[in-house]
Amino acid sequence: MSLNATSHAVVVPASVANLGGGFDTLGVAVQLYLTARIVDVRDDGGARLTVVRSAPPVRGQNALERGYMTVANRTGRRAPTVIVEVDSDIPMAAGLGSSAAATVAGIRIFEAVSGPLSDAELLGAATEVEGHADNAAPALFGGLTSVLEQAGGDPLALRWDWPEELRLVVATPAVGLATSKARAALPDMLPRHDAIFNLQRVLALVHALQSREYAALREAVRDRWHQPARASMVPLLSEVLALEDPDVLGSFLSGAGPSVAVLAHRNVPRVEQLLKSMYERADVAATVRVLGVHVPAAVSSGQRVSQGALAGAAASGSGRTV
Repeated sequence: MSLNATSHAVVVPASVANLGGGFDTLGVAVQLYLTARIVDVRDDGGARLTVVRSAPPVRGQNALERGYMTVANRTGRRAPTVIVEVDSDIPMAAGLGSSAAATVAGIRIFEAVSGPLSDAELLGAATEVEGHADNAAPALFGGLTSVLEQAGGDPLALRWDWPEELRLVVATPAVGLATSKARAALPDMLPRHDAIFNLQRVLALVHALQSREYAALREAVRDRWHQPARASMVPLLSEVLALEDPDVLGSFLSGAGPSVAVLAHRNVPRVEQLLKSMYERADVAATVRVLGVHVPAAVSSGQRVSQGALAGAAASGSGRTV
């Protein structure tokens, strides 16, 4: 093939989903990354991806492999066998979209070797692998997204502005939490008044972010559905949600957890230290990161990556283990 395999890499961001009450609806890409480098391409029509090295190591079939094979099957395109190496700064089973990032990396590699795909094809394939689109959409397109899953069709991603100065301070306890376990804890039915409560706040959150009305964020990220059901599984979730501090604009569970996120735009180092101190006092080992939002950038010629995050050019957020 004409592809120079060793010159190609994809860089895919982590993501924070739900943002309070936006369960399976909202997600935002953050500056923490998975990088997959193509080390060999075999033009054999095998339509396979093989991960020969992964840091950290992954047991069983890698989500990159599932993403590549799924999009190959969906499109029916003839595709090569691709060999890749993977390095990821995204912690696994932490509520930061590590699985979605890997799935998207596999799909983006398929694009690199077979040709461009539409947004609908990209998100449809990622959602088929992941089972839901809230992490897949920001991993694919960057920034803040909401998703609309349609009966009989691929899901749609709607893109929203995220204020550049707004940071997420994320605490990740050193305990994993499988998404399947966190989802199993959710009630099947939600009282009408709680459903209305969440709908009102999701709309208020999107409005507050678009209009930079930061005073509205604390109320807008409240939730009566998934966070109460998961509180017993997530160290210090209740305490972080109850934070009353002038520099804390709002707090919520990151995805299925156990990471917890706090919004801030002033005195961010102080908020970072505040969160770090909470986990230290509770004797809970955790890594605290200050993360900006990953937004799309220009895609360099000849390299198809997750909305322009070029290998080596993506700056990851700071991290401290407490």
